[in-house]
Amino acid sequence: MVFPIPGKGRHLQRYNDQGCRLVVGCIPYRFKSEGSERTNNEVEVLLVSSPKSQEVMFPKGGWEFGESIKEAARRETLEEAGVLGNVEDELGIWRFKSKSQEIYHEGYMFPLLVTEELDPWPEKNVRKRAWMTVVEARDACKQWWMKEALDRLINRLPSPDELSPARPADEQEIALATPVEQRFVPAIQANIEEEQDVLPSSLS
Repeated sequence: MVFPIPGKGRHLQRYNDQGCRLVVGCIPYRFKSEGSERTNNEVEVLLVSSPKSQEVMFPKGGWEFGESIKEAARRETLEEAGVLGNVEDELGIWRFKSKSQEIYHEGYMFPLLVTEELDPWPEKNVRKRAWMTVVEARDACKQWWMKEALDRLINRLPSPDELSPARPADEQEIALATPVEQRFVPAIQANIEEEQDVLPSSLS
C-alpha cells in the first residue's frame, strides 16, 4: 500500500468565514471480542500520542480542499493511527483554541468502527497508538472537546439493558417475589381457584 506523505497539504487547508481552521477527526472504536454484544460497555477506543509530547488524543487534522469531510476524517485516521473502517454519522462540532497557534479551530468528530489495523502506517515513526477502555481514555485524553465527543459516542451505542430480551409480565412478577413468597404463590392460586369452583351460582 502506498501512503500519502503526512503534513504536505498545509496550503490546501480549509477555514471558515471567521478565520477558524477546520479540523476533522475520528474516534476509532471496536468491540472487545468477536462474540461481544455490541453495547457501550464492550467498547475499546484507539488513541495516538502527539509527535511533540507524551499527550494522547484521538486522530485529527486539517480538512483539505478536494475531499469530503468524511474522506478527511478517514485520511487523518489512517495517517495518524493506521486503521481503516467505516466512518459513521457526525458526533458534533466544537470550537477550541490551538495550543501552538493563536487561532481558533472548528473541530468535527466522527466515530470510525475499525475493520483493519495496519502495521506499518504513515506516522508510525512519530506516534504511538494504544487501545483503551472508555474509562482509561477519558482519563488519558486531556482535550475537553474530545472527551465530550467520546461521551456522545458512548451515549449513542445501546446499553446492555436495552439489548436484554423483555420477559412476559407474569414472569417479571414471579421474579420479583422473595424465595418464601415463591413457595406459597402456587398454593394460594390453587386455593382461589377451588373457592371459585364451590361458590353458589347466585354469587358467581
